[in-house]
Amino acid sequence: MAATDRHAARTTRKRPHRIVIVGGGVGGLGLATRLGETLGKTGDAQIVLVDRSPTHFWKPLLHEAASGQIDPATHQLQYAVQAQRNGFEFEQGELAGIDRAEQLAMIGATLDADGREILPARQLAFDTLVLALGSVTNFFGVSGAAEHALPLESVAHAEMFRRKLLDACIRANHARRTNPAQATEPVSINIVGAGATGVELAAALLDTVRLLNRYSLFALDPVRDFRIRLIESSGRILPALSDEISDRAQLMLDSLGVDVLTDTHVTEVRADAVLTHNGIWLTSDIAIWTAGVAGPPVLGVLDGVVMNRSAQVLVNRALQTTTDTNIFALGDCAACPSHSADAFLAPRAQVAHQQALFLARAMKCRVAGHALPEFTYRDAGTMVGFGNKGAIGSLSGLRARPIFIDGWLATVVYRLIYRKHVMTLTGFPRMMFDTVSHWLRGRAHPLIKLH
Repeated sequence: MAATDRHAARTTRKRPHRIVIVGGGVGGLGLATRLGETLGKTGDAQIVLVDRSPTHFWKPLLHEAASGQIDPATHQLQYAVQAQRNGFEFEQGELAGIDRAEQLAMIGATLDADGREILPARQLAFDTLVLALGSVTNFFGVSGAAEHALPLESVAHAEMFRRKLLDACIRANHARRTNPAQATEPVSINIVGAGATGVELAAALLDTVRLLNRYSLFALDPVRDFRIRLIESSGRILPALSDEISDRAQLMLDSLGVDVLTDTHVTEVRADAVLTHNGIWLTSDIAIWTAGVAGPPVLGVLDGVVMNRSAQVLVNRALQTTTDTNIFALGDCAACPSHSADAFLAPRAQVAHQQALFLARAMKCRVAGHALPEFTYRDAGTMVGFGNKGAIGSLSGLRARPIFIDGWLATVVYRLIYRKHVMTLTGFPRMMFDTVSHWLRGRAHPLIKLH
């Protein structure tokens, strides 16, 4: 039976149309929330969100979690609570495969830290499947990178980096105290990749080491005892953004004391060093890889899914996969055509957000049996944060050309982006309570997480 015939047969049944969304990131959770509020609460469709984690965390905040400037636990949203409030269901688990003929999503078993089964492997029937699996770090085959360079994909990675940073500071501080006359190597942190994540992490780390200096356990000189390098293979930092933003960001990093190495290719990563293409060894206490992303490995084993060179699912302008009209994809895992020929939209949070808004409308059309619209991306601009130094960026759509902004206005816009995300998911009153609670917490607790 053809995919369209199977869809028609299923829609004639009495049970509601079942939409299964796999992945609870910006796009997946946003889509589940909107569809739950509309189709779910009215009974026109059954909405199911699947994610391997029980909580949602906004990935653009990961650099602040990694630098210890926020406590991730206070910024996480529980999927079960969000589902109960917004008319959808939540299933914890990880996608293992798809049976397109039977329209089944295979969910793997969920295990605890000791390897014991919490939830068994199971199958979820769907009429429509939406892949919102996000992305994983692309190490580009660099020797030792996967083993010795931390990625920054999740709260667990951010916490691992933060713990390594604190441990390195304690060791270096102890060495300074016990042998004050002996020269001690600075704590060296190598960030590979000078996109927005790498640049923001470098700036945040400079703020962190200055805050750590207040406490005797970590009392190292922020200038003498730390070396933060930002390593980029292209000719400038923030290569995906405008020259104006890149140049201003370079000046800000220079003023902060970050060593920026452009036109530098990393050829090997070891436990204690990073090797570049010109044979230079850069000492390394911690290496973190922010140089690129690719689609999750599970996409490569899914039945009939076609991918591009970055392991992203090929979709048309309605965000349907090219092989099955009952399967959609959005966000970082989707290769969505852009306005340029032979190009795809970049993996950015605002792309996933706009695609979620689009699919929330498109799914109403699909359930009602109407033709699907086509997705059009509108760039709203880009903001890059530099911790206490503020933010810079551009706003698009207000004039024919993007408007560059910095200073207090850029800082306000940068902070409002996250609050807008929270408001989209929880509503204005809860967003305001959340904002006030974070403000109060910042005055009752240390400015840096020390444990």
